[in-house]
Amino acid sequence: MKTQKDFPEGMHPLGKKEKFSFDCHPGVDCYMSCCRNVDMFLYPYDILRLKGYLNIPSQEFMENYTALVKGVSHPYFPAVMLRLVDDENKSCPFLTEDGCGVYKDRPSACRTYPLERGVDRSPEKGMNSEFYLMTNHDYCHGHCEEKQYTVKKWTRDQRLDDYNMMNDLWAEVDTVFGSNPWAGEGSGGPKQQVAFTVCYDIDNFRVMVAKHSLLERFTIPKNQRRRIKESDTELLKFGFEWLKNFLGAPSSLV
Repeated sequence: MKTQKDFPEGMHPLGKKEKFSFDCHPGVDCYMSCCRNVDMFLYPYDILRLKGYLNIPSQEFMENYTALVKGVSHPYFPAVMLRLVDDENKSCPFLTEDGCGVYKDRPSACRTYPLERGVDRSPEKGMNSEFYLMTNHDYCHGHCEEKQYTVKKWTRDQRLDDYNMMNDLWAEVDTVFGSNPWAGEGSGGPKQQVAFTVCYDIDNFRVMVAKHSLLERFTIPKNQRRRIKESDTELLKFGFEWLKNFLGAPSSLV
């Protein structure tokens, strides 16, 4: 795990059994403040869940609710940010008078708050190790509430396990992108367009899988093949592994 000097200013790491106080509800005077004027990155699984909740195609979601920006960890693949409403409050587009309008499928950043999750990928350890940081925003008064959590209780209460798993799989793919596997073809070239479709347009990726018989090219158990055909989540998992294979990186597909 990283040393404390590596953590952002104003944040501190939480031990696994360390308790913290926090609660967010309409009775807190800052309720919904964190849903305005916020820079939020969206990961592929966030987009999959949100577009599913809204029952709209991936392309429609991307066009109406996102903006592409320069990648954070490297410049070789664009990052996706939530597009805020163009009003004086710069509100989240899913914010209603009563609170979050997509709460059941809200993004991982919203679920994790007031914590932030990091993953230590130290090669010498031979495995990844997650850690959590406590944020400290003056506008948030939820820290003054009496309800207490540990990291484990918070992640369980916010149903973060699936999000964390899928975001870790995405981080592996983004690491491959960081090696600039499309050098020579330029930004927006054929390989990068394929990668963008896999990560952010699950509907068209499903069409691509069927058109090019991608599932038939690999040894995939029958039950897993069925799940991929029925579930967007399973299709995205396959897409991540297929992308690594497609770009010449180590993959579980054979």
